[in-house]
Amino acid sequence: MSAIRLLVLGAVRQHGRAHGYQIRNDLEYWGADEWSNAKPGSIYHALKQLAKQGLLFEHEVAPSTAGGPPRVEYEVTAAGTAEFFALLRAALSSHEQNSDALSAGLGFMVDLPRAEAVDLLEQRIAGLERWRSAVTEHYDPADGPEQFGHIGEIMNLWIHSADRGAEWTRGLIQRIAGGAYTFAGEGEPFVGVLVDEPDPSPAGDGR
Repeated sequence: MSAIRLLVLGAVRQHGRAHGYQIRNDLEYWGADEWSNAKPGSIYHALKQLAKQGLLFEHEVAPSTAGGPPRVEYEVTAAGTAEFFALLRAALSSHEQNSDALSAGLGFMVDLPRAEAVDLLEQRIAGLERWRSAVTEHYDPADGPEQFGHIGEIMNLWIHSADRGAEWTRGLIQRIAGGAYTFAGEGEPFVGVLVDEPDPSPAGDGR
Protein backbone atom coordinates (compact mmCIF):
# COMPACT_ATOMS: atom_id res chain seq x y z
CA MET A 1 0.00 0.00 0.00
CA SER A 2 1.02 3.62 -0.42
CA ALA A 3 1.84 5.31 2.87
CA ILE A 4 1.10 8.73 1.39
CA ARG A 5 -2.64 8.01 1.15
CA LEU A 6 -2.83 7.02 4.80
CA LEU A 7 -0.69 9.97 5.88
CA VAL A 8 -2.65 12.57 3.94
CA LEU A 9 -6.08 11.23 4.92
CA GLY A 10 -5.01 10.98 8.55
CA ALA A 11 -3.51 14.47 8.64
CA VAL A 12 -6.59 16.07 7.08
CA ARG A 13 -8.81 14.12 9.46
CA GLN A 14 -6.91 15.41 12.49
CA HIS A 15 -7.48 19.00 11.43
CA GLY A 16 -11.11 18.56 10.39
CA ARG A 17 -10.44 20.89 7.48
CA ALA A 18 -7.00 21.81 6.19
CA HIS A 19 -5.25 23.21 3.15
CA GLY A 20 -2.27 21.67 1.46
CA TYR A 21 0.34 23.80 3.18
CA GLN A 22 -0.94 22.70 6.61
CA ILE A 23 -0.74 19.04 5.61
CA ARG A 24 2.75 19.47 4.20
CA ASN A 25 3.87 21.23 7.41
CA ASP A 26 2.43 18.49 9.60
CA LEU A 27 4.04 15.67 7.65
CA GLU A 28 7.40 17.43 7.70
CA TYR A 29 6.97 18.04 11.44
CA TRP A 30 6.42 14.28 11.88
CA GLY A 31 9.57 13.64 9.81
CA ALA A 32 7.48 11.74 7.25
CA ASP A 33 9.46 13.32 4.41
CA GLU A 34 12.49 11.41 5.72
CA TRP A 35 10.96 7.94 6.16
CA SER A 36 8.28 7.90 3.46
CA ASN A 37 7.49 9.29 0.02
CA ALA A 38 5.70 12.27 1.59
CA LYS A 39 7.54 14.89 -0.42
CA PRO A 40 5.79 18.21 -1.27
CA GLY A 41 4.89 17.19 -4.82
CA SER A 42 3.55 13.82 -3.65
CA ILE A 43 1.45 15.45 -0.94
CA TYR A 44 -0.25 17.94 -3.27
CA HIS A 45 -0.77 15.24 -5.89
CA ALA A 46 -2.30 12.93 -3.29
CA LEU A 47 -4.68 15.67 -2.12
CA LYS A 48 -5.95 16.24 -5.64
CA GLN A 49 -6.24 12.52 -6.40
CA LEU A 50 -8.06 11.77 -3.15
CA ALA A 51 -10.47 14.61 -3.89
CA LYS A 52 -11.01 13.30 -7.42
CA GLN A 53 -11.79 9.85 -5.97
CA GLY A 54 -14.36 11.30 -3.57
CA LEU A 55 -12.29 10.63 -0.45
CA LEU A 56 -11.71 14.33 0.25
CA PHE A 57 -14.12 17.21 -0.23
CA GLU A 58 -12.74 20.50 -1.57
CA HIS A 59 -13.85 23.78 0.02
CA GLU A 60 -12.97 27.01 -1.76
CA VAL A 61 -12.23 29.72 0.79
CA ALA A 62 -11.08 33.35 0.64
CA PRO A 63 -9.22 34.35 -2.51
CA SER A 64 -5.50 34.92 -2.29
CA THR A 65 -4.38 38.40 -1.31
CA ALA A 66 -1.93 38.13 -4.20
CA GLY A 67 -4.86 37.99 -6.60
CA GLY A 68 -4.71 34.29 -7.32
CA PRO A 69 -7.55 31.77 -7.29
CA PRO A 70 -9.36 30.89 -4.05
CA ARG A 71 -7.45 28.74 -1.62
CA VAL A 72 -8.71 25.15 -1.28
CA GLU A 73 -9.30 23.46 2.04
CA TYR A 74 -9.87 19.71 2.23
CA GLU A 75 -12.20 17.69 4.44
CA VAL A 76 -12.40 13.90 4.71
CA THR A 77 -15.65 12.45 3.33
CA ALA A 78 -17.45 9.39 4.71
CA ALA A 79 -15.78 7.31 2.00
CA GLY A 80 -12.45 8.88 2.94
CA THR A 81 -12.95 7.93 6.58
CA ALA A 82 -13.67 4.33 5.57
CA GLU A 83 -10.55 4.30 3.38
CA PHE A 84 -8.45 5.78 6.18
CA PHE A 85 -9.43 3.04 8.62
CA ALA A 86 -9.01 0.31 5.99
CA LEU A 87 -5.48 1.53 5.25
CA LEU A 88 -4.71 1.91 8.96
CA ARG A 89 -5.82 -1.62 9.77
CA ALA A 90 -3.83 -3.02 6.86
CA ALA A 91 -0.72 -1.09 7.91
CA LEU A 92 -0.81 -2.51 11.44
CA SER A 93 -1.85 -6.09 10.68
CA SER A 94 0.07 -7.11 7.58
CA HIS A 95 3.68 -8.26 7.87
CA GLU A 96 4.10 -7.53 4.15
CA GLN A 97 3.77 -3.76 4.50
CA ASN A 98 6.81 -1.61 3.83
CA SER A 99 8.34 0.14 6.82
CA ASP A 100 6.90 3.50 5.72
CA ALA A 101 3.36 2.07 5.72
CA LEU A 102 3.90 0.53 9.16
CA SER A 103 5.32 3.82 10.44
CA ALA A 104 2.29 5.68 9.11
CA GLY A 105 0.03 3.14 10.80
CA LEU A 106 1.82 3.63 14.12
CA GLY A 107 1.28 7.36 13.80
CA PHE A 108 -2.49 6.86 13.71
CA MET A 109 -2.92 3.66 15.77
CA VAL A 110 -4.48 5.62 18.65
CA ASP A 111 -7.45 6.41 16.38
CA LEU A 112 -8.51 2.80 17.00
CA PRO A 113 -9.79 1.22 20.21
CA ARG A 114 -6.95 -0.23 22.28
CA ALA A 115 -8.17 -3.83 21.98
CA GLU A 116 -8.43 -3.58 18.20
CA ALA A 117 -4.92 -2.18 17.89
CA VAL A 118 -3.60 -5.14 19.92
CA ASP A 119 -5.58 -7.59 17.79
CA LEU A 120 -4.21 -6.11 14.55
CA LEU A 121 -0.64 -6.30 15.83
CA GLU A 122 -1.19 -9.90 16.88
CA GLN A 123 -2.28 -10.58 13.29
CA ARG A 124 1.03 -9.07 12.18
CA ILE A 125 2.94 -11.50 14.41
CA ALA A 126 0.95 -14.43 13.05
CA GLY A 127 1.81 -13.36 9.52
CA LEU A 128 5.50 -13.07 10.38
CA GLU A 129 5.46 -16.55 11.91
CA ARG A 130 3.79 -18.02 8.81
CA TRP A 131 6.36 -16.32 6.60
CA ARG A 132 9.21 -17.67 8.74
CA SER A 133 7.77 -21.19 8.62
CA ALA A 134 7.52 -21.02 4.83
CA VAL A 135 11.21 -20.05 4.60
CA THR A 136 12.37 -22.77 6.99
CA GLU A 137 10.67 -25.44 4.87
CA HIS A 138 13.66 -24.99 2.55
CA TYR A 139 16.27 -23.36 4.76
CA ASP A 140 17.57 -24.52 8.16
CA PRO A 141 18.95 -21.51 10.06
CA ALA A 142 21.11 -23.85 12.16
CA ASP A 143 23.08 -24.82 9.04
CA GLY A 144 23.88 -21.19 8.21
CA PRO A 145 23.42 -19.33 4.94
CA GLU A 146 26.39 -21.02 3.26
CA GLN A 147 24.24 -24.09 2.53
CA PHE A 148 22.85 -22.18 -0.46
CA GLY A 149 25.95 -20.20 -1.32
CA HIS A 150 25.68 -16.43 -1.13
CA ILE A 151 21.97 -16.70 -2.07
CA GLY A 152 21.45 -18.18 1.38
CA GLU A 153 22.10 -14.72 2.79
CA ILE A 154 18.71 -13.67 1.38
CA MET A 155 16.90 -16.37 3.37
CA ASN A 156 19.05 -15.57 6.38
CA LEU A 157 17.90 -11.94 6.09
CA TRP A 158 14.25 -13.07 5.89
CA ILE A 159 14.60 -15.19 9.02
CA HIS A 160 16.25 -12.38 11.00
CA SER A 161 13.70 -9.85 9.73
CA ALA A 162 10.82 -12.10 10.80
CA ASP A 163 12.35 -12.73 14.23
CA ARG A 164 13.18 -9.09 14.92
CA GLY A 165 9.84 -7.92 13.56
CA ALA A 166 7.93 -10.31 15.81
CA GLU A 167 10.06 -9.39 18.83
CA TRP A 168 9.47 -5.67 18.29
CA THR A 169 5.74 -6.17 17.75
CA ARG A 170 5.40 -8.21 20.96
CA GLY A 171 7.09 -5.39 22.85
CA LEU A 172 4.66 -2.86 21.40
CA ILE A 173 1.69 -5.08 22.29
CA GLN A 174 2.99 -5.37 25.85
CA ARG A 175 3.26 -1.58 26.19
CA ILE A 176 -0.22 -1.00 24.74
CA ALA A 177 -1.79 -3.75 26.87
CA GLY A 178 -0.04 -2.21 29.89
CA GLY A 179 -1.89 1.08 29.40
CA ALA A 180 0.49 3.15 27.28
CA TYR A 181 -0.99 5.97 25.20
CA THR A 182 -4.55 7.20 24.88
CA PHE A 183 -6.66 5.28 22.37
CA ALA A 184 -10.06 5.99 20.85
CA GLY A 185 -12.82 6.26 23.41
CA GLU A 186 -10.44 6.72 26.34
CA GLY A 187 -10.23 10.50 26.53
CA GLU A 188 -8.50 13.39 24.82
CA PRO A 189 -5.98 11.93 22.35
CA PHE A 190 -2.53 13.26 21.60
CA VAL A 191 -2.66 15.15 18.30
CA GLY A 192 0.67 16.29 16.93
CA VAL A 193 -0.32 18.94 14.41
CA LEU A 194 1.02 22.41 13.90
CA VAL A 195 -0.80 25.69 14.44
CA ASP A 196 -2.25 27.03 11.22
CA GLU A 197 0.01 29.44 9.35
CA PRO A 198 -0.70 31.60 6.31
CA ASP A 199 -0.18 29.78 3.03
CA PRO A 200 2.91 31.31 1.39
CA SER A 201 2.00 29.97 -2.05
CA PRO A 202 2.10 32.84 -4.58
CA ALA A 203 -1.03 31.47 -6.18
CA GLY A 204 -2.72 31.19 -2.79
CA ASP A 205 -4.36 28.00 -3.95
CA GLY A 206 -3.71 26.09 -0.73
CA ARG A 207 -2.71 23.08 -2.81
